[in-house]
Amino acid sequence: MLLGLKYAKRPADENHPYGHGRIEPLITFLVVAFLVVSATIIAYESIQNINTPHELPEPWTLYVLGGIILWKEISYQVVIRKSRQTNSSSLKADAWHHRSDAITSITAFIGISISLVMGKGYETADDWAALAASAFILYNCYHIFRPALGEIMDEHVYDDLVDEIRAKSMQVQGVMATEKCFVRKSGMRYHVDLHAIVNGSISVREGHDIAHRLKDYLKNKYPIWAIF
Repeated sequence: MLLGLKYAKRPADENHPYGHGRIEPLITFLVVAFLVVSATIIAYESIQNINTPHELPEPWTLYVLGGIILWKEISYQVVIRKSRQTNSSSLKADAWHHRSDAITSITAFIGISISLVMGKGYETADDWAALAASAFILYNCYHIFRPALGEIMDEHVYDDLVDEIRAKSMQVQGVMATEKCFVRKSGMRYHVDLHAIVNGSISVREGHDIAHRLKDYLKNKYPIWAIF
């Protein structure tokens, strides 16, 4: 993912006039694939263990799980905060990778605790907990995958941003209204197509100057993550 993010930040070139940001959702798909494989393996091994008699888990595993839960939740909080700052779908996917590890560990902690407290006959409690965790991971996979798919397909889900852009455009002298405003996400940036309506009696040069003032104004308002 680090290599993918580095690649996504490459500037536009002759072969990629819109930049290299589309690698981002592809990385997200890869992370989702890892999560699906992990959930499938967890579910398979859980079912195998449920059907196979085995001893109660060792008490010391609770200390290990407690440390993992704390570590993974901290990792989730750090990465999800960075994903919101950068609008990165792949970072969001990786954050949920950490969260899924934490959830799996929590369910294992509960299952093992039940096994140790209840004793013989409850050896499979942690296996049932792991099976439930795998289902939750698959559920989250969909919620990670769906936005990345929308990004690849240029799905419009940015009504709030469009409204904000239209409102700010009206602050530029000479702009009478806005018409078309399309937003699509590519990597960590948004590409905006905007039509501005100006007075029909002015010259083409004047209209051109207004358009450039509008573009510069909006790029100044959204310096990090928007291209107009």
